[in-house]
Amino acid sequence: MSYPGTYSATDPDRPAVIMARDGQTRTFGELEARSCQFAQLMWAAGLRPGDHVAIFADNNIGYFDAYWAAMRSGLYFTTVNRYLTAEEGAYIVNDCGARVLVASPAVIDAATEMLPLIGDCDVRLMLDEATDRHDVAGFDSFEDAIAAHPAEPLAEQPRGSAMLYSSGTTGRPKGIKRPLDGTSITDPDLLGVGLLGGVFGFGEGTRYLSPAPLYHSAPLSFTTGTQSVGGTAVVMDRFDAAEALSYIERYRITHSQWVPTMFSRMLKLPETERTRHDLSSHQVAVHAAAPCPVEVKHQMISWWGPILHEYYAGTELNGFCYVNSDEWLERPGTVGKPLIGVIHICDDEGSELPVGEAGTIYFEREIPAFEYHNDPAKTAESRHDDHELWSTLGDVGRVDDDGYLYLTDRKAFMIISGGVNIYPQEIEDCLVLHPKVADAAVFGVPNDDFGEEVKAVVQPLAGVEAGDALATELLGYCREHLAGYKVPRSVDFRDELPRHPTGKLYKRILRDEYWGDRSSRIV
Repeated sequence: MSYPGTYSATDPDRPAVIMARDGQTRTFGELEARSCQFAQLMWAAGLRPGDHVAIFADNNIGYFDAYWAAMRSGLYFTTVNRYLTAEEGAYIVNDCGARVLVASPAVIDAATEMLPLIGDCDVRLMLDEATDRHDVAGFDSFEDAIAAHPAEPLAEQPRGSAMLYSSGTTGRPKGIKRPLDGTSITDPDLLGVGLLGGVFGFGEGTRYLSPAPLYHSAPLSFTTGTQSVGGTAVVMDRFDAAEALSYIERYRITHSQWVPTMFSRMLKLPETERTRHDLSSHQVAVHAAAPCPVEVKHQMISWWGPILHEYYAGTELNGFCYVNSDEWLERPGTVGKPLIGVIHICDDEGSELPVGEAGTIYFEREIPAFEYHNDPAKTAESRHDDHELWSTLGDVGRVDDDGYLYLTDRKAFMIISGGVNIYPQEIEDCLVLHPKVADAAVFGVPNDDFGEEVKAVVQPLAGVEAGDALATELLGYCREHLAGYKVPRSVDFRDELPRHPTGKLYKRILRDEYWGDRSSRIV
């Protein structure tokens, strides 16, 4: 139970991945053969364990050929956000030291513009199975290239690792690197066997719906983890609320994963759209990536039943908390208890705080920790000054008497107004529940008297007119549900907020508009 070869030997025609929109399928037998061929190509090109390969692509079925080739070659696999510019993408390719770049036709323009900027990446391949484009300047055909190599495993197959980059919401993205564990691809892995199988019940009968971009940590980990236990990953090319529900019915989905903004958008579909699909196959709905508003989660459990499973973790995997629906209903708002790591809540001086008090969340783990690639200063900032095995993602939270964790917000997003700490997440959760709001961002803006004041930027629901009347209505709504000092001083509107497809909000982009020359305040 660890990689496609296990299942290609016993059931080669079983689907390993299906692209939801058009039904394009890669069987376990095909995935095994193609990943072996690509592994052979990279070995012939001189790549050895510890080297890096990068992929710059949309949700393309070839993602999995590249991923499993890297995993069975002891290589680091780095994904590049498909929406980045050529310059931004080249930064990641160069920073990780990739010797191979795989791209897809969906990003041809940016990929070709990137070529003069990446000096040491000699092998450049274009995924072209679904296109006639075999003549992209600077790229060789992926299909033609792997066809020249045998579909046989390498003599040795040390397990590789993903080295993914932070989204860059608070600065330039950094690679999150963990040491290679020295195991073979044929050995059971922690994610597939331990977390997906043991915690979420994934197995050979799983049909897992992935509605998010593969370049992000959770979708990549859960789709490939599904394959590692013999299940089928059903991958959407992009999230659409109505289509997601239709795919659950069409593909008889058993497991899925979401972010809270997806829940909000499905809940705001017309009642006829929400209820017309057969969701009876759906057994486990996992969610993470951002705190879920309590009322949104209540509504989802009422709709789908107690099948929601929440976890809190970062790409760094320095800790992992988990809570099922029944536990959450007893403690609304919790993200669970730790399954990996020991939690410590600390103040700004690093001293541990009593139960119930909010502070920086540290996880203690007795294994080699992650590091931020080429950034020792950022790595050092993530560690506790007095405890080298304690690390933090910069989140703020508290624990209750039973050890359940509750998130407050990102420390970097905290607003300090007149000496009072205000956490935007609570205000955003309030606004997004308003029936006329599609999305909301809250952050601090300059105030001469108080240092900062609370600003809300709102994306109205389609068909709702933005303006003074709506702003007044929203501020009144906040006053009904929040303490006075948390109510925004003003509301601005945008047609669309700069939100990452994985659910993360690029709040820094919005805040920089208001801080101007004082933008150094923004971290």
